[in-house]
Amino acid sequence: MTQRERREFLIKYLLKENPQYEEIEIPQTDDEQKDLLRSLVNVRPPLPASDEFLKIQDEYLQEENRSHVITDIADLHSADNELYLWRGDITTLKVDAIVNAANSGMTGCWQPCHLCIDNCIHTFAGIQLRAVCADIMQKQGHEEPAGQAKITPAFNLPSKYVIHTVGPIVRGELTATDRDLLASCYKSCLDIAKANGCVSIAFCCISTGVFRFPADRAAEIAVDTVRKWKEQSGDGMKIVFNVFSEKDEVIYRRILYGRD
Repeated sequence: MTQRERREFLIKYLLKENPQYEEIEIPQTDDEQKDLLRSLVNVRPPLPASDEFLKIQDEYLQEENRSHVITDIADLHSADNELYLWRGDITTLKVDAIVNAANSGMTGCWQPCHLCIDNCIHTFAGIQLRAVCADIMQKQGHEEPAGQAKITPAFNLPSKYVIHTVGPIVRGELTATDRDLLASCYKSCLDIAKANGCVSIAFCCISTGVFRFPADRAAEIAVDTVRKWKEQSGDGMKIVFNVFSEKDEVIYRRILYGRD
């Protein structure tokens, strides 16, 4: 099957799953089809899917990955003591584990085609990721508190694992509790990565988006927490600070290298 044939199969399957979508027509252009497929995946509950669907979905996503530039941590240069700074799309980074800035529901972003990291990771990992997360949450029986971490397979991403953590939501002035919870996110992710044999991990900028944690203070906490963890644990884990914007890159470069 070509990528277009795979994509149209997946769209037809997802449309047929839900009677309310029966009047939706499949668009003709590749970009419009990709947006529709992503939207259908984003709003799909964690239901079982056929083996055929999963096989074709995995083939489709893995082929999409091959069309992107995959960055291997082995090709990055260390900033300081096995710490790395890299700007780019975390879903294209080949490390043992990438960190997802999740919400307390822990089943991904349900807003169609939203560009948050939670949406991107779930979209390009495949529907299996939401199903696994939903199973974890059902067994847990309550929403995920801020400052903790859960680990899942990464499925169709180039990494081995996704580590999900819920950062603090800043309401008004930044508090000591906010700072402690953010530090706990980083420490919890490192602890669970180590427990699962990871030798490399990539952190996104936790809580700095819609959770409103000031970016400069968040970066200081992130680097300080990671350095302390490495010193106390003696672990040689390679740690990537992944940023997406030039502004965040400048902040981390100043903290890691002591310069803008």
